[in-house]
Amino acid sequence: MAHSTPRMSADERRRVAVRVAMSEFAKGGYYGTSTEAIARRVGVSQPYLFRLFPNKRALFKAAAELCFTRTTETFVRVADGLYGEEALEAMGQAYSELIVDRELLLMQMQLYVTAGGSDDEDVVAYVREGWTGMWETVRELSGASSEELDEFFSRGMLINVLVALGVPGDNQCWAAFDEYSKAAATQAVARGAADGPPDGGAETGSP
Repeated sequence: MAHSTPRMSADERRRVAVRVAMSEFAKGGYYGTSTEAIARRVGVSQPYLFRLFPNKRALFKAAAELCFTRTTETFVRVADGLYGEEALEAMGQAYSELIVDRELLLMQMQLYVTAGGSDDEDVVAYVREGWTGMWETVRELSGASSEELDEFFSRGMLINVLVALGVPGDNQCWAAFDEYSKAAATQAVARGAADGPPDGGAETGSP
């Protein structure tokens, strides 16, 4: 006798929707992504999606939170028991590994583009708070000076740009980085080329 697949709870469906939303927003940005496309990938109707999230803005904010949380939680984990330069080095290496996930990288870039070009102060403030919260996490974990934090985040943004553009680790643009970062960059670029656009393979089923 065939067994039917158990239906997801609303909380489970909401978690799936946030992951799918991050994938879609990473590709198309806030304005170029339709909630219809997100609902289709989740496997629900658009009206049901709006029962989980009241509007597109709320879904974008949830995806933004997932993006920032994955990064800050990684920093907290790898910096445990470390301080100063050792903590910064551990977080820097961990970040190089994080952005092998191209969707996470592109979502982060889309957050800044959206906030920079939006007249929706609610969205702008949310992204701004996510960024400053990440900055504060690194400061608290490392005890770094303002100059050290400037260098840490400047290097991080340069890594974002180089990986997003597909510049491999053996290119001269990476000359100032250590071998660990160069290897991670090469891996991230290769994975991005191999993966291509997300295939939409999310959990499906009726709500």
